[in-house]
Amino acid sequence: MLLTFTLLIVGFVALIMGANWLVDGATSVGIRAKLSPLIIGLTIVAFGTSLPELIVNIFSCAKGSSGLAIGNIIGSNTMNILLILGVSAMIYPIDVNNISIKRDIPTGFIATLALTLMANDFFIGHSKTVNWIEGIVLLLLAAVYLYMTMKKSESPTGDADIEQIPLPWGKTLLLLFAGIGCLYLGGELVSRNAQELARSWGMDESMIGLTIVATATSLPELITSVVAATKKNSDIAIGNVVGSNILNIFIVLGISSLIMPLEFKAQMNNQLFILFGANALMLLFVLTGKGKHKLSRVEGSLMLLGYVAFITYSIISA
Repeated sequence: MLLTFTLLIVGFVALIMGANWLVDGATSVGIRAKLSPLIIGLTIVAFGTSLPELIVNIFSCAKGSSGLAIGNIIGSNTMNILLILGVSAMIYPIDVNNISIKRDIPTGFIATLALTLMANDFFIGHSKTVNWIEGIVLLLLAAVYLYMTMKKSESPTGDADIEQIPLPWGKTLLLLFAGIGCLYLGGELVSRNAQELARSWGMDESMIGLTIVATATSLPELITSVVAATKKNSDIAIGNVVGSNILNIFIVLGISSLIMPLEFKAQMNNQLFILFGANALMLLFVLTGKGKHKLSRVEGSLMLLGYVAFITYSIISA
């Protein structure tokens, strides 16, 4: 037990270091490529911080734990919106770019809807699974989204605080690869040891994915968005969360379903409805409130309370 807790702490440290390095390295790459901070968050940073979910799901599916894989994504996406955006907005109010409202947030709704329909066999099959054919569809949707993201990005506004001079190539690559490597190591250590603790407590596999593993694999998104918020970089903070949610469903679940059919338990529909509600709440707060297209500290606090309610309900319902 002492070794398990020690490895958990090592994993947390690796995640913190990796998130800082990844933000700095990805921003430098984006500046060199003349990409907006929003695009950096939606692509480079979002994919990098989705690596723990991908690695955990691959390992889980290889061991036949498909319920853990789906629970991991539903829990991670809900945490990304309610906890991560909530905490980030409490640190510094988040300005939301118009392109996120018009393209990225709606795509998040579409991705969640696609998962719900596939898991409940609306398209193919007679058992509640996401099969390899639906996995290919998810990957194709990912390709379309990434193409649209790169082709129709708009120039950022209000980003005067961002340093426009890139780091030297050597340092940039070192930060980028070291950051992703630490996120991988940290996510693996935290997830593996969190699973060991959860199983020793007798928790269900899906519940392990929804709570313990989802929390662990979402730590990179949490730390990355918090770091971006402290640097007053709203585009990376929001882009990282929304982009990661989309990639979690389209790419992570798409690849996972190619390894084995992902079993879906009917009671998980309640958590999917909560995820829909989290997306709707985010959009409502962005479009209303005191600041136009902004998440305020008060709204961030309400989202944080929503996450506490989600976790409490999930544990009680289990």
